[in-house]
Amino acid sequence: MRIGVPRALIVTMAAIFSAYHIVLGLYTIDVPANPIPVLAAMALYAGATTVSLLPGQPERMPTSRAIANVLVCIAMALLIAPQLDPAREGGLGYATWYVAAIGTLMTITSTRRRHLFAWIGIAALVVHTIVWGGPGLLLGIGVIGSAAWVAVSHILSRALLKASADAARFARAEREATDWQAAQEAHLYERQFRLGQTSTMAVPMLRAIEQSGGELTEEQRQECLHLEGAIRDEIRGRRLLDDEVRREVMAARRRGVTVTLFDEGGLDELDDPSLARVLGTLAEAIRSTSATRVIARTAPPDSDIAVTVVGLTPSATARARELGESDDDDDDAVDLWLEIPRTSR
Repeated sequence: MRIGVPRALIVTMAAIFSAYHIVLGLYTIDVPANPIPVLAAMALYAGATTVSLLPGQPERMPTSRAIANVLVCIAMALLIAPQLDPAREGGLGYATWYVAAIGTLMTITSTRRRHLFAWIGIAALVVHTIVWGGPGLLLGIGVIGSAAWVAVSHILSRALLKASADAARFARAEREATDWQAAQEAHLYERQFRLGQTSTMAVPMLRAIEQSGGELTEEQRQECLHLEGAIRDEIRGRRLLDDEVRREVMAARRRGVTVTLFDEGGLDELDDPSLARVLGTLAEAIRSTSATRVIARTAPPDSDIAVTVVGLTPSATARARELGESDDDDDDAVDLWLEIPRTSR
């Protein structure tokens, strides 16, 4: 976030002030001993101001432009001051317009974040005025006023820059607080949703346990184990679950199939139609497989595969190993290997 005064307003005011100084110089063109150097100084000043105020430039003035502005200020003082008599009767009046013009040009330079060069230009004006007419002229021809303009520009620029940094920091803190609140609300919703799902599945069996006084039949005990697996699915399966997948997983467990679901975030970026297609394919794979153990795991988000489904069936050697009749460590036979693509093919 950037805090500041509209650029168009600053450019307009600077252009008006710059033009006003040139008008004053033309109004008192008869005061200098030789008007040619004064006109040359006007041309230099008009060119430097115009280039400094052109639209489309970066906020921070290039170093070469700032150096050129300082040289223009020195040249103006060297061109105009020798044509004036500091002891002139009645004073010099507006003939010292160049002092205010230098202050304006250096204020523009300071506003465009070249404070050091602006102060160098003011210091050159102060030294030149003291050498030319003595310290008494510093106040009389407005040198102090020009220095004050640059000081105000410097202070305001620093204050606005600090305000912009503070505003950006506060905006960042607000975004972080909003993100944190959204994350907390998402966690709360997820907990409430999972608790609701758990209650829906577990309450009937809990009532049966209460009514029987804890004396369950073997069939009821098996159903409790199936419900435990379903609750575990709600925690580990997340987006791998919809009503159809839940039905097929429960049916498979009742057939004696061990089903394990792992959602590691690989489906979070899928839209609803793509997710429905993936879950439909998963439900069909669980329904149709003859494997005794099924594992479904999501792939990384940057993969072309959404879900990998593996169905395993103990081989003859594995069965013998389970019975203690063999020491062979052969793996189970792969009965199902399915990679569900992230996009339809």
